[in-house]
Amino acid sequence: MAITAREMVMAARADLDLVAPEAASKESQSGQAVFVDVRQTEEWQHGHIAGAIRAPRGLLEFLADPSSPRHSEALDPTRRVIMVCHTGTRAALAGHTLQQLGYTDVALLEGGITAWQAAGLPLVEHEFAGI
Repeated sequence: MAITAREMVMAARADLDLVAPEAASKESQSGQAVFVDVRQTEEWQHGHIAGAIRAPRGLLEFLADPSSPRHSEALDPTRRVIMVCHTGTRAALAGHTLQQLGYTDVALLEGGITAWQAAGLPLVEHEFAGI
């Protein structure tokens, strides 16, 4: 029997560690975790978390798979990764994908960039952001 997209997201979220923005920031600053931002290029350009790895959702599997010619060395299956998108929906599905690829410590930034900004945490902005 088929399931809905909402059910897929809820199942993915259930398998991930949910991390509040403040706690995620501390993990990243201490070197315990790295952010993986799965938003599209335009979203990234309007502001992203400093040090985040840009891995658009459509390319994630290829960038994350160590056997892929497109693998990004910044993505390490043994390192804690905190998945990021606008509100957490795409990041939850992306986190589930990383788990299927063998990533052992995957978390979800609860509320995504929206919650990050609401918490008053900084974003790297590009010169043309907001134009």
